[in-house]
Amino acid sequence: MGARLLKNNVLQPSTDKTKLEKRWAAVTELSTREGLFHSLKDSLKLSIDTDRAIANLVLTPRTLGFDYMEQSVNNNLTGVLTEELKSIQELCDPVNYEEIRALIDYAMNPDAFYSQKAADIRNQRVYAIRAGANGFLDVARQSYSELVGDMRDLVNQLQEQHGIPLELKHDPVRHFYIQIKSADIQSNTALPDIFVHVFRKGNKHVECQTIDMVKQNQRISDMHNEIIAMSDSSIQTLINEVRGKIHPLFKISEGIALLDLLTTFATNVTSSSDTYICPEITPGTLALKSSRHPLLAATAQKEKYIPNDVYATSVNKRFQIITGCNMSGKSTYIRSIALNVIMAQIGNFVTAEYASIPITEQLLARISTDDSIEANVSTFAAEMRDIAFILRSVSPSSLIIIDELGRGTSTADGLSIAIAISEALIQSKAIVYFVTHFRELPRILGERIGVLNMHMNVDIDPDFSTMCMRYKVAAGQEEQKFYGLALAQLVNLPDQVMEVAVASSKQLNDRNDGRVSDVKALAQAKRRKLLIHIREMLLHARDGQLHGKELLERLKDLQTEFLLRLAAIEADVEAVNNPNNRTPNERDSTPSLEQDIGTSDSISSDLFFKDDADGNTEGSWKASIQHENPLFRPMPTGSEAQEELTDAEMLAADISWLTEKGDSLNEPICIEDDDMSVVST
Repeated sequence: MGARLLKNNVLQPSTDKTKLEKRWAAVTELSTREGLFHSLKDSLKLSIDTDRAIANLVLTPRTLGFDYMEQSVNNNLTGVLTEELKSIQELCDPVNYEEIRALIDYAMNPDAFYSQKAADIRNQRVYAIRAGANGFLDVARQSYSELVGDMRDLVNQLQEQHGIPLELKHDPVRHFYIQIKSADIQSNTALPDIFVHVFRKGNKHVECQTIDMVKQNQRISDMHNEIIAMSDSSIQTLINEVRGKIHPLFKISEGIALLDLLTTFATNVTSSSDTYICPEITPGTLALKSSRHPLLAATAQKEKYIPNDVYATSVNKRFQIITGCNMSGKSTYIRSIALNVIMAQIGNFVTAEYASIPITEQLLARISTDDSIEANVSTFAAEMRDIAFILRSVSPSSLIIIDELGRGTSTADGLSIAIAISEALIQSKAIVYFVTHFRELPRILGERIGVLNMHMNVDIDPDFSTMCMRYKVAAGQEEQKFYGLALAQLVNLPDQVMEVAVASSKQLNDRNDGRVSDVKALAQAKRRKLLIHIREMLLHARDGQLHGKELLERLKDLQTEFLLRLAAIEADVEAVNNPNNRTPNERDSTPSLEQDIGTSDSISSDLFFKDDADGNTEGSWKASIQHENPLFRPMPTGSEAQEELTDAEMLAADISWLTEKGDSLNEPICIEDDDMSVVST
């Protein structure tokens, strides 16, 4: 039952936060209370498949064993602390099925049990119904017993008359017959004529009957059939009565299956050499520290497996492009994320040092490269069919993993399709992990709001003689241009082929590097993305666990980060467009941060907070409310200082302003890339 429940949970993980938290608490209790854990495991070993037993309404095999299991589970669950285990204990309370037990105890013989032997089956079917439950059945069984007794008396009389040891036997075909040992019959003496249907089994036995035995067998058979008919009628009556009261049994079966599932999770947590942690639920944020692939980490040596951190938010890091060398671990990385999310949402712990997940309502994946010959569908057609389903089904609460999109067609078409699909997925606001070898894709989409470029580290010698896979994810796109050539070199392609490939690759990369993108639009996109990032960090600060000086230090770090990144953006623009060589009109047309945010205020170095007149910052930051934009306002001095706000009011004001500006910050920006002649919005 637990195996079936596990399968159902894996195929359809729960999205109920309360249910998941109850399961995690139950697994925590089972994994920390060793005595309770082992006693429950021993009790569950005696459990039968009650799902099938109840569904088929058959007799429970070995009632004593089942009773012991039920009592053992209830006794072991006494004193549990978590709500989930307490609910299982309540479901398994004998009071819930007392009426059904009373019906069964009244109708069934307590000594009846299931058997596969013919003689035992015959007796069990005759005496399965308790005496007194059916008066006519009692009379018929009495007559049956008398007929069987008469058969034994008949055999005893024959033994006395002929002086031959006779043994009464029974089989389903001949019913009662006589068996005589060959040693008890003189070799020159024939059997008396009264014995018919003589059959010799080698030199050991002789089997036979008499006419009177045949007649008595017929009477016994008729009476037996009558008893079976009345017994079946009594059992059917019992089944009909039980059906009306069977709902508690299904709940008990569900409780036992859930207990089996939870103890399995606890077994995995306590017996595994890997680290499992109870996850947390945080809306809009997926964070895993030192995350590992659950299956690979279990089979590989722990010290050889390289864990990776995972961080995605529904605002500014929801679409992550993963690039890197072949066999560098990209597919394993995104699959480990999906598996850990599934494990968390079935109530299990995850393979990480820390885990925080949002409730994911859909896991959509395109990771295989299979075709379908039977349906006349190529690899690319199958890929597009799956992607079409993903685009129709995606929602903001989805988790999507895509591995190598657009490789089944021409390079230009594949890249164009990958860009278009990426744009649609970015707009869906779902969390997406997109693995690709298209080096242009992270460059074109890198500054889009919500996009984050990542790559898998690899060390390659300049002469392509060695490659060292680090299996570690890092920020930014893959800068190594010739990893495909390095891998081809390691598999010993002919030298002439490699020389031509290296020369062609260098020419193509030099030509691509000589082309530049639209610097103005790119800088504008970077500024907007930076503002969205700051807004997200402020929301985290408001809803997080930091207070007082710790919160103030965090805001100072955010201020420093913002100013440095903004200065870097402006420096990049200045490096490409030298203002000394431009007209005043051209300089005025350059989009600035103030134009992006809709105000002409100058940028204050005191971005989120300022000291009071005494230079004291003790856990609060203060701001003038003189201007529309609370983030970018000049510092008030002397008589210009206005009413000061509390920490919470200041943070709420900043977030409120950024929220109002959110729509304008998310407006499309056209970035024309000369390299691919495509437009990204």
